Amino acid sequence: MTARLTQQGALLLGAALVAWIVTVDRMSGMDMGPGTNLGGLGWFVGIWVTMMAAMMLPSVAPMVLLFDRVSAEKARRDLPYVPTWIFAASYFAVWTVYGLAAFGLYRGVRALDIGFLNWDRGGPYVAGALVALAGLYELTPLKGVCMRHCRSPMQFVLAGWRDGVSGALRMGAEHGAYCVGCCWGLMVVLFALGVMSLFWMAVVAAVIFAQKVLPYGDRLSRVFAVAFVAFGIWLAAAPGTVPGLTQPGTMHAPKMQMTP
Repeated sequence: MTARLTQQGALLLGAALVAWIVTVDRMSGMDMGPGTNLGGLGWFVGIWVTMMAAMMLPSVAPMVLLFDRVSAEKARRDLPYVPTWIFAASYFAVWTVYGLAAFGLYRGVRALDIGFLNWDRGGPYVAGALVALAGLYELTPLKGVCMRHCRSPMQFVLAGWRDGVSGALRMGAEHGAYCVGCCWGLMVVLFALGVMSLFWMAVVAAVIFAQKVLPYGDRLSRVFAVAFVAFGIWLAAAPGTVPGLTQPGTMHAPKMQMTP
């Protein structure tokens, strides 16, 4: 069993590495800062799912490995079991829905053509406010509930295990929903700073991993809350001094043409 866990863990990390490589290849040179064009729906869904695999696989690995361990034990005893990929697919389906909602909101705001959102007007204030809002969310009871779930896969399995394919789909969806509840604010930060930014993508992924996996990571919420609020104020007051932030209108056209 130990050898299987090691093998599956290596497989997950390998999948995350491949997802990062594909993401870097497809997104390199496409960061246009806050308000980056998301392209056509099909293109966005493809890159979004790849991004989520790159960012979330390391932090969701404990839950996936535990599900695989239980399923493998059932198979060893000749009991009905469900392949782990079904659970994982259901989990990422929830993140895909989140991405579709974000895409729809982006399209809706873009269609309104609100001049105040331009970067040379109120854009920095809006981006800073979104980052600060994400920081404040770190202090909410909902964040705490979702964080405890994400950091306690054993409790989830013991209390909420469901047999069959439908059970695996439901478990994956439930875990994905808790994960979205835990991390949606961090994804708002990514959208606010430039969803096609590899730099900010790596920063957000590191924050997610630290909170979910590292010892005492749940205690970092207050630290991140203060940091995000302070960063939001900095972004609003002096966006040109923020390292790693692409100022809209200063980059050349992306290397890949996206369907508007």
